[in-house]
Amino acid sequence: MTFQTLAIISLVGLLGPLLATPPRWRVPVMLGELLAGILVGRSVLGLVDSSDPTLTLLADVGFALIMFVAGTHVPVRDAGIRSALGRGTARAGLAAVIAVVLGVATAVLFGTGHAPLYAVLLASSSAALVLPVIDSLKLTGPSVLQVTAQVAIADVAAIVALPIVIDPANAGRASLGAVAVGVSAVLLYLVLSRLERSGARLRVHKLSEDRKFALELRVQLTILFTFAALAVVSHVSIMLAGFSFGLAVAMVGEPRRLARQLFAIADGFLGPLFYVWLGASLNVVDLVSRPGMILLGVALGLGALLAHASARLLGLPLPYGLLAAAQLGVPVAAATIGTQLHLLAPGEAAALILGALITIGVATVAAGVASRRQAAGSPAAPGAPAAPGTPA
Repeated sequence: MTFQTLAIISLVGLLGPLLATPPRWRVPVMLGELLAGILVGRSVLGLVDSSDPTLTLLADVGFALIMFVAGTHVPVRDAGIRSALGRGTARAGLAAVIAVVLGVATAVLFGTGHAPLYAVLLASSSAALVLPVIDSLKLTGPSVLQVTAQVAIADVAAIVALPIVIDPANAGRASLGAVAVGVSAVLLYLVLSRLERSGARLRVHKLSEDRKFALELRVQLTILFTFAALAVVSHVSIMLAGFSFGLAVAMVGEPRRLARQLFAIADGFLGPLFYVWLGASLNVVDLVSRPGMILLGVALGLGALLAHASARLLGLPLPYGLLAAAQLGVPVAAATIGTQLHLLAPGEAAALILGALITIGVATVAAGVASRRQAAGSPAAPGAPAAPGTPA
């Protein structure tokens, strides 16, 4: 690990914002960063060694931060979302049932033996991806609240389940570790709530702001690293540690100043570094040389779209069902964990990413369709009230 490596990673990481700049494309920033990693990694130029232990540690820190931010994006404090939990849970449950069937069929068809992993991937969603799309397009109405609840439930459930299903041989140990991390997150929430109600957090905030101490950032990073250490000791992924911590903070409410500071660290350095590292670790040659793995990626992408489109049977308009199928964090986490633990077949990690990219592409188109229907004054759903601000 050298400054030359960091310079290369920082430079090629700019491909992410570059591809995401055209508003009509609506390309996630991480896509360009992943492609940049593939370019400079083992598949093409070989300029970045993803096996370097120092680089791997920095990537793990970035991974934990990304999952922390994803946890803070779950709208647990939104009263409107809570009112839509019933229908959201039912639709997420239906998608999960279909995902299990399709996951088993996919594993049998391709002979990988990873049916539990595929089922979780097909049922997963990405609040960190879907919610910004909803906000940017100003989508409103009952269907939006319900799909937001559905996405949040699917995202949380998949992140909790992934460390258990990706390595079935150690599922018992992973379950105990997940419980330990979950209990720690609950205790942390209780402590943070007490500090918020007593005004102690606000006093520390004012002191930090006046004296330029950055105390909140220091404390949050200390907690994040402690959770990550607990996850490592208890044999679960740091993904769960970061996400659980993020959920605890979201339930209390994240201070804006802290959010800006974490944004600078996560999105300005460690997040791009993680995605470039992940791209560098993927062996696209294995994917290209194994047409079966390309077909696996396509099958996973289409399967996820089919599973979430089933929400149409429960009254959710099809564009919103396809939007809910957008995946990001869970497939990336599966590829990362599977690669680090050598649990996946050659080319399989890249196939997981390919499947996720298919869902993102279709979800982007579906979001545009939903936006145009809303602008045209279409009802939010058959028989449902019109979205606020649109004709009935």
